Amino acid sequence: MNVKWLQVYFILGSNNTDQAPLYVLEEALKGGITCFQFREKGKGALTGNAKKQLAIQMKGLCRKYQVPFLINDDVDLALEIAADGVHVGQDDMSIGEVREICPPNWIIGVSATNKDEAIQAKKDGADYIGVGPIYSTNTKEDAKQPIGEKGLQAIRKEVGATPLVAIGGIQLADVNRLMQAGTDGVSVISAISQAVDPQKTVRKFLEQANLHS
Repeated sequence: MNVKWLQVYFILGSNNTDQAPLYVLEEALKGGITCFQFREKGKGALTGNAKKQLAIQMKGLCRKYQVPFLINDDVDLALEIAADGVHVGQDDMSIGEVREICPPNWIIGVSATNKDEAIQAKKDGADYIGVGPIYSTNTKEDAKQPIGEKGLQAIRKEVGATPLVAIGGIQLADVNRLMQAGTDGVSVISAISQAVDPQKTVRKFLEQANLHS
């Protein structure tokens, strides 16, 4: 699998921005994000039909810009609205369980906070592994202890060529070091969702990521 699509991986829920989430997503798409994950969790998150309708609109935007549209954790919703795949955490449905019910071309990513989880994700056939948190983050209320660049390097050694994307508190200035440490891309929430100019911010992230491609 070509890992270019992981370079600037944007994650957004309606509660991650003070602006209209659809506006922020489209600006990020115009800026050149390579993948998008809808993550509607935490305080003030939408549920039920409101969540579904936002997901459908976000999928439409991603289709328009030909960017993969993934949903965090909610496999039923991803199936219902024909997403391109899902991202699951260690406490969510297993990769094996998802594979049994999902379309054959689905992208399945999994989170890993340490070497053992990453090795298991590789064995289970994850299409990519979300590694982190690299740095401390306020976006996730139950975030684990940060593993830093050394933790990322250690996981890269264990999983070989399995695609990795770094996540957790990542800012523009971190991209260069993280790419050198072995990630294929960076997952970003706040640095883009709370930016004054999301489009311009994404372009800067992409420039940094492309220096190592």
